Amino acid sequence: MMTDERTDEEGLRQRAVRQLKKRRDFYGHLLVFVLVNAAAIALWAMGDRGFFWPVFLLFGWGVGLVMNAWDVFYRSYEDETQIQREIERLRRHAG
Repeated sequence: MMTDERTDEEGLRQRAVRQLKKRRDFYGHLLVFVLVNAAAIALWAMGDRGFFWPVFLLFGWGVGLVMNAWDVFYRSYEDETQIQREIERLRRHAG
């Protein structure tokens, strides 16, 4: 039983480390998004202030940022039952 507990703890630890890395990477992504878009808006403001062209950058990159946030903060994680079902499905299709 001790081996199973250690394996479970190690699995939880690896999952926690992956999640923390994803969260750290997201905050880096958010920082770059804010800085680059602020620079684009500043360039627009220093120009003739015609059509607000930074909207394309804000929208396009914003979609990616929202998807990144969804993956980091809201996605449900697989439980052991789902993992076992997927393993069985893969075994059926492999053989």
